[in-house]
Amino acid sequence: MGFKGGPDMRVLVADDEPEMTMVLEALLLREKYSVDVVNDGRDALDYGLAENYDCLVLDIMMPKLDGLQVLQALRAEGVSTPVLLLTAKAQVEDRVAGLDCGADDYLPKPFDSREFVARVRALTRRGMEYTPCVLTAGNAVLDCSTFELKCGGACVRLSSKEFQMLELLMRQKGRLISTEQFMEHIWGYDSEAEINVVWAYISFLRHKLEAVGANVRIAARRGQGYLLEELP
Repeated sequence: MGFKGGPDMRVLVADDEPEMTMVLEALLLREKYSVDVVNDGRDALDYGLAENYDCLVLDIMMPKLDGLQVLQALRAEGVSTPVLLLTAKAQVEDRVAGLDCGADDYLPKPFDSREFVARVRALTRRGMEYTPCVLTAGNAVLDCSTFELKCGGACVRLSSKEFQMLELLMRQKGRLISTEQFMEHIWGYDSEAEINVVWAYISFLRHKLEAVGANVRIAARRGQGYLLEELP
């Protein structure tokens, strides 16, 4: 059986052509990926910085920021998510420019839908190989295989939602994550959960970080969100 995506594999598709995004989204959903769609470069950059994706599909010719500008900005911020560039341009110099900016693959339009899916599949599979099973922040260690938060000899097991929230905070270390982003990423767009559930889980996590003696805390920025920071 070949590799397929899954509910935990997330792809961002950024293209300003509605028909194109509809087709690409349908193809990826059929492969069991979770898909977000944006229609301009500014949104692509914001989503790429704020969310944890397994692959980014960027069209080069987009309004506000083009795909190369988005890619350069993401790489400058240390985002290493695999990137597939799409463009109507097929000149060698355009492909070289994209790869030099940090793209992992390049697909000129028009393309076969099977090739598009295969390239995304290859990039997400490559990303999985490099995803660490253990995340660290300060002296805190999060074991992604057991949901355990460890610090020195202390250890506590997190619930599924606690784990997902702390994992997101650790992977986006130093970046603000809004309450809305937590809701979208963990509970989903269609969830009936109230937004105060995020505040409750933030409180749970703070207590558990303190309980194991971690030297990091979840800091709040009024009206902006939360981030993980080391204690002085």
